[in-house]
Amino acid sequence: MRTTVRLRPMPPITRVLFCLVCAAGCAQAQTPPLPASAPPAAAAQPGQPTLVVLITIDGFRADYLERFGPQLQGGLGRLKNGGAWFTNGHQDHGITETAPGHASLLSGRFPRSTGIVQNAVGVVDQGTPLLGLSGVTGASPRRFQGTALLDWMRAKDPRSRALSVSMKDRGAILPLGTAKQHVYWYPGDGDFTTSKYYMDSLPDWVKQFNARHLPHKYAGKAWTPILPASSYPEPDSVPVEGGGTNFVFPHMIPADSAQAASIIRQTPFIDEVTVAFALEGVRALRLGEGPQTDILAVSLSGTDLINHRLGPSSRESHDQVLRVDRQIGVLLDSLFKLRDPARVIVALSADHGFQPIPELAPANVVPRPVRVTLRTVLASVRAQLAAMKVDTTAIQLDQQLLILDRDAFRKASVSADSIVTFFRNEALKIPGVARVDRLRDLLRGDTVGDPIARRWSHQIPPNYPVELVITLNPGSIWAGIVATHGSPYDNDSNVPILFYGPGFAPGRYSDFVRTVDIGPTLARRLGVTPLEKLDGVPLTKALK
Repeated sequence: MRTTVRLRPMPPITRVLFCLVCAAGCAQAQTPPLPASAPPAAAAQPGQPTLVVLITIDGFRADYLERFGPQLQGGLGRLKNGGAWFTNGHQDHGITETAPGHASLLSGRFPRSTGIVQNAVGVVDQGTPLLGLSGVTGASPRRFQGTALLDWMRAKDPRSRALSVSMKDRGAILPLGTAKQHVYWYPGDGDFTTSKYYMDSLPDWVKQFNARHLPHKYAGKAWTPILPASSYPEPDSVPVEGGGTNFVFPHMIPADSAQAASIIRQTPFIDEVTVAFALEGVRALRLGEGPQTDILAVSLSGTDLINHRLGPSSRESHDQVLRVDRQIGVLLDSLFKLRDPARVIVALSADHGFQPIPELAPANVVPRPVRVTLRTVLASVRAQLAAMKVDTTAIQLDQQLLILDRDAFRKASVSADSIVTFFRNEALKIPGVARVDRLRDLLRGDTVGDPIARRWSHQIPPNYPVELVITLNPGSIWAGIVATHGSPYDNDSNVPILFYGPGFAPGRYSDFVRTVDIGPTLARRLGVTPLEKLDGVPLTKALK
């Protein structure tokens, strides 16, 4: 029996935060928007792109392009059939989360170099409040270290500009590094905004877009499959999805417009609004008219939130892939009407993949995937510290990272190493924990034959106060959410990498490549030089 369910606002997810001191990158001079009366741009030089488009699909597994290939008739279908498609692309680091993933896309560097190690220490910045909102955490790229593609482009031509848009602050901010350009995101109150890091007031075109109240207009609407039920092999009624609530089509948006503006973040409709906002920005800023090369970065977040709530193998996730395919088609079709397609190049990837819901793993999977928590181990260690008169906050656990304040142990004349060893031994007894490594051992270990060690070595700078990194068994996840990502396994690391447009060689390539190769490849295509040593390399097979 199929029932109509109503989406509810997501509860806040509380994570243990730890404070790390990171050197901030050098901020670029702010580039103001062109006034509406700006004169026509000069003609671009022949063969030189005037617009680079980076499309990031948050939480998009690489195998989706294979699994749903025949049904992809929109933008994804166009890109994979007509572009340079790397099927074995990876976010080749240990914590496959949104912030580290977005920071790698155009910087050509791993998290150990960008300073964006986790979501928890990604873009949160109380010193740069959001415009028009109070009581909402500020955001900026102050922890991002080094440079990114736009910096390299502006070193060659200071006229280059950028617009970056996402539902998430980190999805909008981090592809551009520290550059003070047009960067906007959607906190969920119905309006796109930015922070004081970028500007003191919203441009008129943003205010006018917000005044249209597009998110509110989804009130009372239903998310239903866009294809007949026979087109979806996945069962619709799977109680473990959604935590046992709201897991069956249709999914109703509340009739209250304010609630609807928040709820759409859990639906495909957020991507429709994001694409509409991005296109409005291209028109208002006259992005990509030339003669310089500009950047448009669009991060689509709907897939991630849907997968977290309902799982990456749900019927809803399948439908979302089809819908994001159509929205990317809308984006490309509209851009190619606004700008000469012969002057537009496109790169598409994802910030991470996704682990399936543990309870739905096939019966032959051994060891069985489980949900893991180390709270009991942490409580035991802190009880020992209290007995030894050591400040219990001297040890912190952020899921897979154990952080230690060694100064506190020295002051109490207590061996920090003995506590770390105890924690490690106790953690290895917890079902679902595969390995617990000292970071210092991984950094000097076998990073060639051991992919887990390699990815952890790409994640954490050696000067961070991380003592242990915990790796779960394949398929096991940290407790507290229906489905998630963040591991160094291929389910989470494998993402699509696609290049499309003039100068790229269409084809399907099975080479092992990394997202840190995207920035160098685009730089080679544009004829610009990176301003620092990179971890990535140009993918010459993609270039004509």
